[in-house]
Amino acid sequence: MSSAVAVSAHTAGTSTGSGGADQIVHAELELFEPTKAPGGAKPGGKLGSIPFQFNPREVTITKAARWESKPTKGAAKAGAAEFMGAQPCTLSLEMFLDATAKHDDSVAKGVDRLMSCCVPTSATTGTPKAIPPLVVFKWGGLTSFPGFITKVTAKFTLFAADGAPLRAVCTVEIEEMPGGKGGQNPTSRAASARRSHVLIAGESLATLAHREYGDPQRWRDIASFNGIDDPLRVPSGTRICLPAVDDARAGDRPRELNR
Repeated sequence: MSSAVAVSAHTAGTSTGSGGADQIVHAELELFEPTKAPGGAKPGGKLGSIPFQFNPREVTITKAARWESKPTKGAAKAGAAEFMGAQPCTLSLEMFLDATAKHDDSVAKGVDRLMSCCVPTSATTGTPKAIPPLVVFKWGGLTSFPGFITKVTAKFTLFAADGAPLRAVCTVEIEEMPGGKGGQNPTSRAASARRSHVLIAGESLATLAHREYGDPQRWRDIASFNGIDDPLRVPSGTRICLPAVDDARAGDRPRELNR
């Protein structure tokens, strides 16, 4: 289960200069080399930009959060929802390309350049962590999050007599690059900070360990962290504190447990 907030921005794309006259500000996609920072969210050197020939009519930004609720056997209502974490932001927009006045190959080149944002940069090609460029959408005072293009859909609507595309509408979807270290192995899935979970009927410390750490054998860490002497007789309704990975390994325990 997820909840989402979508923001659709409509603007004329103008700014007022010192003389009071409106000046058109063109949107652009700035391309950056990804860095070795945690998560790769910090942009590196600039690789260039893709200017908009025509400003988009709208820009949609979506933010979602994941919640999980488990049914309780015999209960009329579902159990309390548990916050599982925030999902990355997404941004979608359309780019309109037109070469009817010039009859050149600018439309084909523009589409090719957008498509190239879905393949690794030349600096990372052939490396163990090949990654496409980071993309930032900029338009006047609006600057998006650093992200990566997940999908480009090009719809060609007009062609020259020789078949060369003269007009195209490109739908671009961008997803936020996570800023923190992601889970690279089953033991790194738990949140870095402690949180708690209320056991429901049918759950055990082993199922919690499998869901949180990817290893059911780590029920011992949870039992030790919570001071549980008999892990096979933990009643439903018990609040279990889930340790961070480092805390679980160190055998650290919370000062207070709310049962």
